[in-house]
Amino acid sequence: MKYRSQENFTHAQADKVGVLITNLGTPEAPTKQALRPYLKQFLSDPRVVEVPKLIWWFVLNGIILNIRPKRSAHAYSTVWTEDGSPLLTHTKAQATGIASRIKLLYGDSVVVDFAMRYGQPSIENAIDSMLSGGVRKLFVLPLYPQYCASTSGSTFDAVANDFLRRRWLPELRFLNQYHDEQAYIECVAAKIKAHWDEHGRADKLIFSYHGIPKRYLVNGDPYHCQCHKTSRLIATYLDLGKNDYMTTFQSRFGREEWLKPYTDETLKQLPSSGVKSIQVVCPGFSSDCLETIEEIGVENRDYFLQAGGERYEYIEALNSDDNHLDMLTSIIQAQIGDWVTVINKGNQDKHNSNARAKLLGAKK
Repeated sequence: MKYRSQENFTHAQADKVGVLITNLGTPEAPTKQALRPYLKQFLSDPRVVEVPKLIWWFVLNGIILNIRPKRSAHAYSTVWTEDGSPLLTHTKAQATGIASRIKLLYGDSVVVDFAMRYGQPSIENAIDSMLSGGVRKLFVLPLYPQYCASTSGSTFDAVANDFLRRRWLPELRFLNQYHDEQAYIECVAAKIKAHWDEHGRADKLIFSYHGIPKRYLVNGDPYHCQCHKTSRLIATYLDLGKNDYMTTFQSRFGREEWLKPYTDETLKQLPSSGVKSIQVVCPGFSSDCLETIEEIGVENRDYFLQAGGERYEYIEALNSDDNHLDMLTSIIQAQIGDWVTVINKGNQDKHNSNARAKLLGAKK
């Protein structure tokens, strides 16, 4: 095996700390041609689809990749913007906002970048760029609040597989979840509260999370439990009663049983039980994307209204809200605090106090 060496390496290069923000990924264009390689990479990941490799190869290449790209391309075309994929746009804005905050605290000694697990910019290229720039200590922050083997676990696989081919490995830290971090709970709650202040409350608040096959839960994946804990903590923070909210799971794929209750089936049934107005929030999504904008914002809205519902509202993801970026910056500070020295303690104290003041103000 030939290990990758750093080009133009010099021992005089100053050591730096790297912070890599990651998210799921996106095709490069809303077209069938762009969707095929993206879906092939995504659905070929054994963390995503736990089916015997040979069987799945025939299913994926013989059926799915000949049908799904066209359907997915149409869905993506409905959410595509002038700047491209919403997920890519939001993740880039998050990395930019975090980088500006980190620079105030640590100057040029910390490098912040972002990458996608599938598609571009790739994790491999981002790590390569960081190491070439002198990063010797790397903190990876997947933007998945709840741990799941097919998201956070898969991201770790990508980082580890990249390291297998490198000569000089950086010191590594990896955050696998933050589903019950107080600042995260407060951020989501503040987003909901702001929506209530503008639009009023509905009969019920739905917490909708991306689903996974039920057998992943049976086999020990903590995702289901962490989603429910997140919902309970947010509901407690907002003083919601048990009948004021519920947790559901969306985006199922294939014929096997996934985590229940299903979001779409729930929305079809709620009007018949007297629930005529609902608001949906997706705490597991750090950025708005196809699954929130189209699936929750349009498709599931239609299900609810067609079933007799009268009012349906989607509460946007945290995206690049200041509260969100402050919270993520605080997580980063906690992880790299013993790696690098704050150059301006005043900026650190100001950041922490301002972030706390915003959240406390939003709760009122």
